[in-house]
Amino acid sequence: MGTILVTGATGKLGSAVIEALVDRGINVRAATRKTTGIKWTKLVQPVVFDYEDPGLHKAALDGITGLFLIAPPLDFEAPAKLIPFIDKAKEMRVEHVVFNSSLCADSDEQNPLRIVEKHLAKSGLAYTIQRPNFFMENFAAGFLAPMIAGGKIFIPAGDNKTSFISVSDIAEVTAAAFQEKRYGTEYNLTGPEALSYGEAAKIISGVSGRTVTYFPISEMEMMQGAREQGMPESAIQYMLQLFGLVRKGVMAEVTDTVREVTGKGPISFKEFARKNADFWRVLKAA
Repeated sequence: MGTILVTGATGKLGSAVIEALVDRGINVRAATRKTTGIKWTKLVQPVVFDYEDPGLHKAALDGITGLFLIAPPLDFEAPAKLIPFIDKAKEMRVEHVVFNSSLCADSDEQNPLRIVEKHLAKSGLAYTIQRPNFFMENFAAGFLAPMIAGGKIFIPAGDNKTSFISVSDIAEVTAAAFQEKRYGTEYNLTGPEALSYGEAAKIISGVSGRTVTYFPISEMEMMQGAREQGMPESAIQYMLQLFGLVRKGVMAEVTDTVREVTGKGPISFKEFARKNADFWRVLKAA
């Protein structure tokens, strides 16, 4: 079926997508700023790529049949970066674009990812849009890991729930979308259940043997902590929007889309936690 260009290739989701495609024998071109993070194999070819360097776009897109498109994290400027690349993909006759958006992005027409969704849908390219919820992997390899190392999770989510999903399940949907040519489809992707951060902390405590406690904080407290850690202001505001959706209760939605697309149900948070128990046991506080 040709070659798939995977953007964000060294990230949690991008690397999972590459693995899912390779498992199906599909050739991958792995796009990343530093190709040293990509292992060159018979099916995986690294390519230097940056959305903000148009001089790299043609080489990345040349000869590919499919494009997995993911925005830089927490980026309000995503439309300015992704829309020209979508247009270039159309110019170079890419057959299929799978765009990774986020759950509830379509509820706000001004959401940066929604703007990209709409442009892609109107581009004339065959497309699939997938909207996953928060990644389970944030608890292990993401921004929550340092908090877990210290035994305390500080998040402005109240007691509201989130249907966390593993990147491995998102990747399986992506691979199926490419392989089965699921054109013109939009998928809301979640795990099999919704949990509060307090419930997630208890599960992590149970499997790891270390005490992890969730402390719901205010938006102001989160902003102060993020600024102290040097997070860019635009990223802070993006995070606040995301957790605002959690507090509204809309991120508790549970869908059966993963099973419908892949024929297999998504992994539960308990299963994810068991797989990462050893990681949390040895996790050291900074």
